Amino acid sequence: MYDGNRIICIAPCFNELHKIDNVVKKVKQTIVDEVLVIDDGSTDRSPETAKKQGATVISLGKTHGVGYALRKGIEYAIKNKYEIIVIIAGNNKDNPNEIVKLLEPITRKGYDFVQGSRFKKGGGYGAMPFYRIIATRIHPLLFSIISRKWVTESTNGFRAFKTSIFKDKRIDIWQPWLDKYELEPYLYYKLIKLGYKTTEVPVTKLYPSKELGYTKMKPITGWWSIFKPLIHLGLKLRK
Repeated sequence: MYDGNRIICIAPCFNELHKIDNVVKKVKQTIVDEVLVIDDGSTDRSPETAKKQGATVISLGKTHGVGYALRKGIEYAIKNKYEIIVIIAGNNKDNPNEIVKLLEPITRKGYDFVQGSRFKKGGGYGAMPFYRIIATRIHPLLFSIISRKWVTESTNGFRAFKTSIFKDKRIDIWQPWLDKYELEPYLYYKLIKLGYKTTEVPVTKLYPSKELGYTKMKPITGWWSIFKPLIHLGLKLRK
């Protein structure tokens, strides 16, 4: 427990051999109570290596998308009565030692949702590909305009939030159109618009060399998946 709260750390995973095992190992050394890996149809030994490092693994059998995987993790957290959920990348780009930075505003200041920001003063992102720098700066600008709250980061999946927010039926993450990358900006946007207490903390995002595979996101369809919620929610095409 951390400050009296039961905490689960969820890591979505798709073919992250030699990465997911390092993630689990590092997270196990922090203050979370359980590490849950959602295997989104991996064809390598990712699930096996995650289990060997002590993670609980749920295998989906085939690839559905990161949003679908996160929903399964959230359902598990609700069922097992965890009070705070931490989301971390399964490809070893986030620093587990910074989990406590995500938790402190929730446990000590009453925030409902904490977004990790590589662009906030004190954060960093190392050798991030140039096109991703552009895209990840444009998105929070548009997000800020549509949500009417200034944010520096809106695409980083490294975040923490109270499980209790899902008691609010207006936050419907179980919609099929949120199966891919849409769920992450959707949740942040809804919480802001519904008046929940949200904030950002500086974190680091480290990108490995291209040879090791720094992303699974496809340049066109992947980024459309992230921008789509801004259009649909801003124009009230979706709930």
